[in-house]
Amino acid sequence: MKTIKYLTVLIFSLLLHVSYGHSQEIITEVNVPQEEEDKKEQPSVGDLYQGLTRKIMFDRMIPPYGIEVTFDKTTTLIFPSSIKDVDLGSSNIVAARAQSSDNVLRVKAALRGFEKETNMSVITEEGSFYTFNIRYSDEPVKLNIEMKDFMHNGEAVNRPNNSMEIYLKDLGSESPKVVHLIMRSIYHGDKRIIKHIGSKRFGIQYLLKGIYTHNNLLYLHTQIKNESNVSFDIDFVRFKIVDKKLTKRTAIQETIIVPLRAFNYVTEVHGNSTGQTVFTIEKITIPDDKKLIVELYEKQGGRNQSFTIENADLIRAERINELKVK
Repeated sequence: MKTIKYLTVLIFSLLLHVSYGHSQEIITEVNVPQEEEDKKEQPSVGDLYQGLTRKIMFDRMIPPYGIEVTFDKTTTLIFPSSIKDVDLGSSNIVAARAQSSDNVLRVKAALRGFEKETNMSVITEEGSFYTFNIRYSDEPVKLNIEMKDFMHNGEAVNRPNNSMEIYLKDLGSESPKVVHLIMRSIYHGDKRIIKHIGSKRFGIQYLLKGIYTHNNLLYLHTQIKNESNVSFDIDFVRFKIVDKKLTKRTAIQETIIVPLRAFNYVTEVHGNSTGQTVFTIEKITIPDDKKLIVELYEKQGGRNQSFTIENADLIRAERINELKVK
């Protein structure tokens, strides 16, 4: 009899233990989703990532400029070169390039009195990157701002000296900053290494002073000299590849070469003065039966000029040494 009672108590204890453990499992299973839900509600911070990550330090950050905008006035930004891309942080602001100038950006508020700060980034033709934090002000203090060139000492402007450069599609693998520096160096060097290519009519002389090459790009250094007393207004400059000889029944075939960049593009040469421009084009070679013609057209005038470049001149282009570019 005692044995039966003992077995009964033992079985009851086992059942009670199993029931208690099962209830714990149930409670645990209920609590897990709740904890995960609580984690989801927690705000995200910069150091919380899943997996292996590396924290970005402040010395890799490009500090933004701070500007103010308003609804009834326009804030104008003047950049050292043409604007290639603009990105706005929100619809609270609007921005547009000036129609007559590619390096002037106009910014204003699209919503009167917006409260949250927004931002804007700008990429320019020579590969510089600018970033701005923008907030609303009824009366902005600075409405016209001139941005300096980012070819600088990084310590002077609190920007990384070894920061990555912006690359643009039309220049391929060449850095826009390097292209800009090369054109500027050729312009200020002002050397005439080619002396047999040019034209002269009506008191206007149009010369090719040099052909240079670097990283699959060609640089053509041209000069316009006005020996008359009447100013010479440039309408456009055209580069085209044409056949050397054409028969009467042969259709004229020409390939237009569009310059990628132009440094100091001259639009007017006053009487008894000189102007020079450096053009950048893709590297080309032309067959012996074709030639490259550079044409200069006067606006509302007839003093047009042109000269011819042979393939032999192109393949003798002077190589640019990056280390000597200033």
